[in-house]
Amino acid sequence: MTTKITVERPGMLTTVQDYPGRVGYWQIGVPPSGPMDDLSFRLGNVALGNDEGTPGLETTMAGPALRFTDSAEVCVTGAPVSVRVDGVVVPQWRPVTVPAGGLLDIGTVAGPGLRAYVLVRGGLDIPEFLGSASTFTLGTFGGHEGRTLRESDVLVVGDLGTRTPTPVPAEHVPALGTRWEIAVTEGPHGAPEFFTRTDIDTLYATDYEVHFNSDRTGVRLIGPKPQWARADGGEAGLHPSNIHDNAYSVGALDFTGDTPILLGPDGPSLGGFVCPVTVAAADRWKLGQLAPGNTVRFVPVRGGQAASRRELGVARRAGLSLVNSAGGDGDDGVIARRDGHTPVTYRRSGDDNVLVEYGDMTLDLALRARVHALHQRLDTDRPRGLLELTPGIRSLQVKVDPDVLSVPTLLGLLAEVEDTIGDSDELEVASREVRLPLSWDDPATREAIQRYMHGVRSDAPWCPWNIEFIRRMNGLDTVADVFDTVFAAEYMVLGLGDVYLGAPVATPLDPRHRLVTTKYNPARTWTPENAVGIGGAYLCIYGMEGPGGYQFVGRTTQVWNHRHSQSAGPFENGTPWLLRFFDRISWYPVDPEELLDLRADLAAGRGGGVDITESTFSLAEHRKFLSRNTESIDAFRAVQSVAFAQERGRWEAGGA
Repeated sequence: MTTKITVERPGMLTTVQDYPGRVGYWQIGVPPSGPMDDLSFRLGNVALGNDEGTPGLETTMAGPALRFTDSAEVCVTGAPVSVRVDGVVVPQWRPVTVPAGGLLDIGTVAGPGLRAYVLVRGGLDIPEFLGSASTFTLGTFGGHEGRTLRESDVLVVGDLGTRTPTPVPAEHVPALGTRWEIAVTEGPHGAPEFFTRTDIDTLYATDYEVHFNSDRTGVRLIGPKPQWARADGGEAGLHPSNIHDNAYSVGALDFTGDTPILLGPDGPSLGGFVCPVTVAAADRWKLGQLAPGNTVRFVPVRGGQAASRRELGVARRAGLSLVNSAGGDGDDGVIARRDGHTPVTYRRSGDDNVLVEYGDMTLDLALRARVHALHQRLDTDRPRGLLELTPGIRSLQVKVDPDVLSVPTLLGLLAEVEDTIGDSDELEVASREVRLPLSWDDPATREAIQRYMHGVRSDAPWCPWNIEFIRRMNGLDTVADVFDTVFAAEYMVLGLGDVYLGAPVATPLDPRHRLVTTKYNPARTWTPENAVGIGGAYLCIYGMEGPGGYQFVGRTTQVWNHRHSQSAGPFENGTPWLLRFFDRISWYPVDPEELLDLRADLAAGRGGGVDITESTFSLAEHRKFLSRNTESIDAFRAVQSVAFAQERGRWEAGGA
């Protein structure tokens, strides 16, 4: 007999999640999702005799009311809430029986904490998408129809296991509070390269406050503004927080301008901001319980001595409200450096990631070629314990299970591979020519700017018109020159997932087309799906609605297939992402109404105005092109540099 659950009251932000979530798609901008407090979720499953990752429910602040057709055992964990079965109060952290026809009623979180978890013996029978049942609401996939639960939704309970349910031992229950200490490892971006020593001292000495504008993508914090060790980010952007895009770790403390944000399990995989510390994997459960107004103190720990995320008992150290530590590694997040024809820097990004960086902090396609060679080799070898490979502009983030493949062992492996890569300057790769429609200065992007001015910051130098700001920063005579430059350019895709779901980070192959801007500070809270923007020297197509920081130039058609069908228009092989590494994007102009028609066409599974031609790209030929045009490229950069400096001077004089 199949047990069904009817949602009589959905609660707040109640979603289906599983553990460890959606693994293996970080490189194209699909986050893992999964329970934000993985520890409470997994403990509840184990208590019921389920596998620890079995699908269950996560709810925020206020829980659901659920009607069961047949008798079932449930366990409610996480933040303290009232739990009633047919009106009778029952305990958390232990299996309880809901009779046939019974109502499980989860109340409002009383605090401390923010999220509660509802696990059912047998789990929830949910179809998987990209290998997981976890809900990613921003992408509208996974879980129950890709969204939060609604009244009258019906869920189905899975098959029961053979293990006997048992209460969660008291010593395994995580300690919740309102003043949190969180274990962090140094890096990837520390002092003195990006932050001053005083900035790092302040980071560890400050009680940051949790901002109300926080969610599963990230926990925004209120704290002191850094002094910064640099004046700006150069080609990566005007603000010193700007860097050439690289992969993020879940739990990274991401400074988007001067605003610190702890990246959550629904956060972006790729971005262009510095992260001075990263929450240790075993402490990331705390992000799910940080409530607005709580305070956070970061405590540095040694990466090799961090608790294991695999642990669910006392070895996880979750029952302690304090983090016991004698200090961090003391290396500013730089694990090792390697000299040679192409210098390499190995940076710590949590206790489960190593960020491999090539060369100087410049935009050089030869460095991306080196990243590609390393990526291919590791992807072919696939050592046991390697989980994800995510390339950036001049870096590759290597995520491991440190209980299987330790970071020291990984460093040795990376050194061996580096010796065998050879010369990557002769790179020749498949490189499709992708022609897309662009609605210049689209009304949706104008609306996003207005929302930003009304709700975030009205006096920003890039307001009220991003395109005028781009013109000013690059020393162009008119905004028509911005238009001409964008439509003349051919943009090479160097990374995917820059703001989710196959969103490309791309740069013009011709340096004379590389318009340089800064990113919003603070970032926008809303960006329309498929808006096109420029940040630093890079262009991005936003894969979905969400936050963002690039300066708008317009809007295009979809780069992610929400139909999830095997084949839909230009989407191939059942993959929902349109673009690939090393694709070359060019634009043709359309008016806003025509773009809406093309978007509807593509959503219906047709072409949508996208034209793709198979081709190749030769780095050697590109170098010859640069050599032939050195004089005019240098002249363009000289004008751009002067305008950039003038804009930075105006910005500093105005206190921006």
